This record gives sequence, C-alpha cells and structure tokens, in this order.
Amino acid sequence: MSEGDGIRDQVFIVTGAGRGVGRATAELLGSRGAKLVLADDGRGPDGEGSDAEVVEEAAEAIRAAGGEAIARAVDVTGAGAAEALVADALEAFGGLAGAVSCAGIRLDRGLLKLEDADLERVLAHQLHAPMRLLRASARHLVEARRPGSVVLAAGPEAFFGTARHAANAAGGAALVALARSAAIELRRHGVRVNVVAPTARTRLTEDLALFRKIGAGSMEPEHAAPLFVHLLSDRASDVNGEVLGVAGGRVYAFQSRETTGAFVEGRGFELEELPEAWSEITRG
Repeated sequence: MSEGDGIRDQVFIVTGAGRGVGRATAELLGSRGAKLVLADDGRGPDGEGSDAEVVEEAAEAIRAAGGEAIARAVDVTGAGAAEALVADALEAFGGLAGAVSCAGIRLDRGLLKLEDADLERVLAHQLHAPMRLLRASARHLVEARRPGSVVLAAGPEAFFGTARHAANAAGGAALVALARSAAIELRRHGVRVNVVAPTARTRLTEDLALFRKIGAGSMEPEHAAPLFVHLLSDRASDVNGEVLGVAGGRVYAFQSRETTGAFVEGRGFELEELPEAWSEITRG
C-alpha cells in the first residue's frame, strides 16, 4: 500500500485493539501514518475480567514505532461507549475517517445448555457493540459530510455450522445482515461498510482443532490485517457491502445466492409434489 492510499494522517477507531487481529490491524495502520484511538478493556476470551494495561501496551508499541495512538480501556458493550470513542477521536486528533470493530468473545456451549444470559453476553460483543460503533461513526461522518469506511469483524462460524458455537454464529450472521443493509443505506453519504471474517490463530481460536493441525506462523493475525486496512483505504473506495474472508495467504468473498428452483405453472406446489422436486429446488 502506497502513500496514495489515503491512510496517512487519517483518524481511525479500532476496538479489540489490545490483542489478536485488532492489534495487528492497529499496528499496520500506525505504520502507515494513521492516527488511532485504541479501545480494549483487556477482558478474557470468555468476556470475564479486565486489564487496562493491555490496550496501553498496544498504544505504546505504536508510539514507539513512530505512530500516533491513544488508549482507552473501555467496555465497548457499555452504554455510550461508542459515542465516547468518537468524541475521543475528535478531541485528540480533530477528526474521524472510519472505524474497525474487532472486539469479541468466544462461548463454547451446546445449545441445550445455552442460557438466555449466555446468548445476551455474546450478542452484546458480537452484534450490539459493533452496531453502536457503526452507528456512532456513521452519524459523525454523515454530519461532517465526509466519506469514510467502517469494517466489522465476524467469525467464520456465521457461515458454517459449528457445534457448541451457536451463540457466536448467531451474532456473526446478524452482524453480516446489519452491515449489508447499512451499506445500502449509507452509500449515498459516501460511508462504506464491509465485513471481514478472519481465520487467524488468536487466544480465542488457538485451541480449536483447526490450529492443532497447522504449524506456527500460519494464519496469524498479521495475515488478516492488510485486508482490514485495505478496506479503510482509498484503494477500496468502490468496495461496499462486501463480506470477505482471509485465512493466511488466501482472501475470498462470501456470496449469497438463490438456486434457480423448481416451478409449476399457474399455481403453488401441492404438499405431495415437494419431495419429488426437492433436488431441483435445492440444487438447480
């Protein structure tokens, strides 16, 4: 990515910036001259606990490398947190060009043992917090009459059924639907919204079977970061409403499609006709 990418001196919020893909994205943005508001309260993979030093250490690493970053150890699921981060960007750097939502938690729990409180805790991180960041960032961009970009992270389980991860899958799938609708609504204002589903070895994923079979150095957060930064850049000014995946050296797109389907003329299907037409319905 070159000096003409529109990243240098632009201001971005990055949540989940203390570790993993969020931190790798923040560091790449910082190395390209962006000014950053980093948010992460240092909670554990299950959403419990907190450690304010996590995000401060990430900001210090960016500053030590010559970048500009401020740290905010905030709970991104809290009321008003997104608006406060936008206010921090305006106060510290005088503007805002976009945001990246990478904060998340992981819950391993079978559906039959999944409590309402478990689902709400996951959705607070996987859906509600990203939605609020998108809304607060877009509201500022629209009011300021300037283009911008928001990139939201979702887990691959949003697209592929995964046992014991129903809550995370539900949150990710809802986030994709939100982003696609928001992209249509906001495009007339020049605000782009895209989703990235990274497959990367982080503390949320490192114990999964996939990573037990893959050697160290493969599918690292640093492999995902360039895609996030590209989507924030002027190089992606025509990319909007996309859902993209990245896994190591592979970048790809998730696309929804309808089959051609089966047809009957001038009426609806009779109940007894559906089994015979099923292959044509699902594969045609």
